[in-house]
Amino acid sequence: MSLQRALLPLCLLAALPALADARGLDVRDLVKLDRVSSPTLSPDGRMVVFAQRSVDADLKAGTALYARHLLTRDLRPPSRLTPEGWNVNSPSFSPDGRTVYFLSAKGGTQQLYAMPADGGEPRQLTAFALDVGSYKLSPDGARVAFSTDTFADCGADFACTQKQLDATKATKASGVRYDQLFVRHWDTWTDGRRSRLFVADLPAAGVAAAASAKALGADLDGDIPGKPFGDAGDYAWAPDGASLVASVRVAGRGEPWSTNFDLYRLPLAGGASVNLTEANPAWDAGPVFSHDGKTLFYRAMKRPGFEADRYAVMAMDLASGTTREIAPDWDRSPSSLAVSADGKSLLVAAQSVGQYPLFRIDIASGDAVELVGEGTVSSFDVAGDTIALTRNSLSTGDVLYVTGAAGGDLRAITRTAGEQLPDVAFGAAEQFSFKGWNGNDVHAYVVKPWNYQEGRKYPVAFLIHGGPQGSFGNGWSYRWNPQTYAGQGYAVVMVDFHGSTGYGQAFTDAITGHWGDRPLEDLRMGWAAALDRYAFLDGGKACALGASYGGYMTNWIAGNWFERDGSAPFKCLVTHNGVFDTRSMGSVTEELWFTEWEFGGTVAANPTGYEAFNPARHIDKWKTPMLVVAGQNDFRVPLDQSLSAFTTLQRAGIPSQLLYFPDENHWVLKPHNSVQWHDTVNAWLKQYIGQ
Repeated sequence: MSLQRALLPLCLLAALPALADARGLDVRDLVKLDRVSSPTLSPDGRMVVFAQRSVDADLKAGTALYARHLLTRDLRPPSRLTPEGWNVNSPSFSPDGRTVYFLSAKGGTQQLYAMPADGGEPRQLTAFALDVGSYKLSPDGARVAFSTDTFADCGADFACTQKQLDATKATKASGVRYDQLFVRHWDTWTDGRRSRLFVADLPAAGVAAAASAKALGADLDGDIPGKPFGDAGDYAWAPDGASLVASVRVAGRGEPWSTNFDLYRLPLAGGASVNLTEANPAWDAGPVFSHDGKTLFYRAMKRPGFEADRYAVMAMDLASGTTREIAPDWDRSPSSLAVSADGKSLLVAAQSVGQYPLFRIDIASGDAVELVGEGTVSSFDVAGDTIALTRNSLSTGDVLYVTGAAGGDLRAITRTAGEQLPDVAFGAAEQFSFKGWNGNDVHAYVVKPWNYQEGRKYPVAFLIHGGPQGSFGNGWSYRWNPQTYAGQGYAVVMVDFHGSTGYGQAFTDAITGHWGDRPLEDLRMGWAAALDRYAFLDGGKACALGASYGGYMTNWIAGNWFERDGSAPFKCLVTHNGVFDTRSMGSVTEELWFTEWEFGGTVAANPTGYEAFNPARHIDKWKTPMLVVAGQNDFRVPLDQSLSAFTTLQRAGIPSQLLYFPDENHWVLKPHNSVQWHDTVNAWLKQYIGQ
């Protein structure tokens, strides 16, 4: 199937005649859209519960659980399950499907609650002195494994941890002494606590909520789930309920430069934790048991120190400990695994050529078949003969669908962005390809402005994705969404340069050690190909925007991309939390494996690797107006990188602005801040390219 045919439904949808009073998407629409997530099926596959986040007129967010029966004869819309005023997350079902569990901080701390699946009053099941971070019910539904942040010397005495926190808060001195890294991680300063796993019995009806628990894996010096983005998918109950398996990084002082997560068996009866994947020095993740408990499925990287290596789909025979790769010839990297109802296949989601489909992999043969294509499958669940999934695209937002376990037609349960915003017109999107670095095929997307008219030319927002091992594909984002630019009357161009994910591991690997040459060549050739192919793009009115590595690239473009007459290709630049000085970055970022892999070792061991494509070495050639965005709590690309860029611009007299958020991290997450970010960026673009 050609790329153009694959996207035909999306293009047709966006090309429908606009209403007379239609308008483009605005950031205020974006932040107020309902967001659906966490589809969870009852064990028989007849009911789905999901979380829906809504924002009120004051941009205050709240999340509730919604339910819907999946019987063919039942065509009712979803109904709210949790009561008004409850902000909840992480739904799950009891083994018999009659009870729904979830987390809520309704009582002041985040605890586990339960309520009947057909409605009723929530009942609090835990009353721990600390927040429950994640949880999983035991196979028999009698116990719960959960995580919470504790000090090592407190064990399962949660009051002890809270007492230490209170004592630290009350002390008059503010200094903190550290003996090793991490000093800070993602957006949080380290205080000595780790996320640890515990097990508690669930109280029967009429019995007080559980207040004590038993510690698991106390001999492991690592976080369960892993920080900063780990969740309940990092651990799994064995079907017999006698143990759990968890993905843990136990690296001591080398933790900041290690990606060696191993799978450990944690016995409930006591005794030492057992490392099941000690032979693999790279990342082992996402444990999932076969239905009979004899096989452990998981994802495994092969190269230590590299976060963007291909995840192989693995099967371990637990009796012998032998492992095999299920689909060694499938050059994709899945983000999650689930076992089909018949136990013969695995369902996995993985990026592929600008899409994020759902695949079925036959366990015996390793054959991979696409079940749900087009767009981005962001989460899914399987039970009985039903698959529930959330999928989004460049024009729909996340939508909950159900389909049969063998795939087939999708039935929408929730509304698209267009259905929620009937007066908004979205820009049509199309994927194209061109010959990039080394003559390789490189893919890109172009998005038309919402008010596109044949024969007109439009200014362009040239978006550059981060990662750098990432992708700007057929998906919906609440941070960098091309429709917010299309909604302002701009066309959008996005190139998946060498280093992007979803095109095979060799394509992803091509950027390592080559941050400034191969991707830049792709961007230049992609920009030229887009201008040649799409007559509506006004190449003389364009701005380039990027965050993280995308921000690095805008800094690099400022000193390294000029036309033959010496002019800059873009009228303005936007660099959001971008790397300015690669050498400084290697000593100030928190997860050191990132820079050490990308630049070939430590700064001391390979200084030339850090300097080869360092934007700070080319600031004498900067002349393009630039908007710099920075978050105080960004410890991945820390504040000094953005301040250095802004200082350079100001000292050189180059038109520039700094948008600083004292309460945001690497991302802008708060609704009011998101509105301010978009308004500031749009005003910057309007100043230099119109609209």
